Amino acid sequence: MIRSLLSSVALAAVLVTTPHVAPAQSVAGSYLAGRQAAILSDFEASARYYTAALARDPGNVDLMEDAVVSQLALGRVDRALPIAKLVEERGERSQAAHMVIIAEMLKQGDFAGYLERDTDTQGIGPLVDGLLNAWALVGNDDVEGAMAAFDAVSEQRGVRGFALYHKAMALAGLGQFEEAGALFETEGSGPLQQTRRGAMARAEVLSQLGRNEDALASLEAAFGTVSDPELDAMTLALEAGETLAFTHITSARDGVAEVFYSLAGALRQDAGADYTLLYGRIAHYLRPDHVDALLLNADLLETLEQFELASATYKLVPADHSAFHAAELGRAAALRQSGKPDAAIEVLEQLAKRFGDLPLVHSTLGDVLRQQNRFEEAVASYDRALDLTDPDARGSWFLHYARAISHERLKEWPSAEADFRRALELNPGQPQVLNYLGYSLVEKQIKLDEALGMIEQAVAASPDSGYIVDSLGWVLYRLGRYEEAVEHMERAVELMPVDPVVNDHLGDVYWAVGRDREAQFQWTRALSFVDPDEVDGEADPVRMRRKLEVGLDAVLAEEGADPLKVANDD
Repeated sequence: MIRSLLSSVALAAVLVTTPHVAPAQSVAGSYLAGRQAAILSDFEASARYYTAALARDPGNVDLMEDAVVSQLALGRVDRALPIAKLVEERGERSQAAHMVIIAEMLKQGDFAGYLERDTDTQGIGPLVDGLLNAWALVGNDDVEGAMAAFDAVSEQRGVRGFALYHKAMALAGLGQFEEAGALFETEGSGPLQQTRRGAMARAEVLSQLGRNEDALASLEAAFGTVSDPELDAMTLALEAGETLAFTHITSARDGVAEVFYSLAGALRQDAGADYTLLYGRIAHYLRPDHVDALLLNADLLETLEQFELASATYKLVPADHSAFHAAELGRAAALRQSGKPDAAIEVLEQLAKRFGDLPLVHSTLGDVLRQQNRFEEAVASYDRALDLTDPDARGSWFLHYARAISHERLKEWPSAEADFRRALELNPGQPQVLNYLGYSLVEKQIKLDEALGMIEQAVAASPDSGYIVDSLGWVLYRLGRYEEAVEHMERAVELMPVDPVVNDHLGDVYWAVGRDREAQFQWTRALSFVDPDEVDGEADPVRMRRKLEVGLDAVLAEEGADPLKVANDD
């Protein structure tokens, strides 16, 4: 009777904040709907359906775990907690349930209570449990025991780097910077000290030791010429002789959050994004100011194509944080992916006003504007990005390439060609640039021999790119080498079977070699693949229909061109 009452109270705590679910009234229906939503990483829907199913079958432990995982994936530890407690009350093992309960205990500072838990039956995993045990000892003022616990973890196979990293962070958090600095320099303490947080923590430790020059050298070794507002602020402070505060760990709870964050970073390489997200969510729950955890979670949500959740997560980064620009760039990308390009542009325009000296902000704005066919505005953004970029930087080739595309779409060919050629100077042999410039020359029916050479070079570099193989077939067609063009155009269609432009081109090539019926078939296929919403696309459905009515020769004659005859005008 008591357990039944506890179940009712715990579930009520979740259900009062869970929207009513109209469909799938049976347990099986709600479960199946929840499972399908979970497969699609639609955590909002899976949480609703699993909770609805659990309300109808409150004793089902599997449903409890599914509900815990869905709520945790949303970062709603408060909603997952009562269900997780029910799982443990039943004596069941559930990694997700244990994670939630442990996170709440340590967030509340109940380190003694955690140390009394039986990790064999209520733990998360050997590495996590070992590190959490060490940090709990720190929180319980048993520093000697904590250091011994970190050392014990370091003896586990393959995790020495994790243990030494966390021991160094604990020592630094306790103000023992000499010992922390020595650990950061210990062979085998990586690769975690090569992460962004590890490198920045090490710089703070060196600064605390009065070794600002060494701190600057360590940052340069870690990041090279890469720069952003956060790194710039740290570098300027070091150069000014300021002593950096150690900010990465300020309490044992911060250390616990670091355990989940650092493991999320490691899991990201091998585990699924949905599983990794659980660790990242707990890291942020334990330490709400852990902006790196927020950025990681948002990126994982993007990987899972949960763009609205990603956008909402990026938005949690405070406007006064040095990583705000990175979060806003991420939010703009998520908004664009969720079908809200105007909102993305608004975010980037505001960002450009505030961070006007960052070329990445302007180039990203240019990219989104270009994708929305707002080419004049895109050119202006690329102009600003290039003004802020070293003109000889090899990486600036893409800025010239993107601006060239915008100029070409604005029919400003001299400017476009100059940018294409500058991109090739900076990055010789770049297949995208070779292809676009070569294809443009073909379409303009100028410099066709040079265009052929460019496209052949591009195909050699990217033989499986349908766009580039299509360009080779098309330039051969334009040169009147129709039989040679057939093989390449057929290959292009194999690589891009539903692309309307490629199928249309193959139809023209078939017509040129007298294969009229096959040409008509390809034009019909091409017409079926045209996107009716892409009004400015290269595919021309009106022209395709006209070719089906009267044939390619008649269409060329109507356009004032000699049927299947191309002039090579240089």
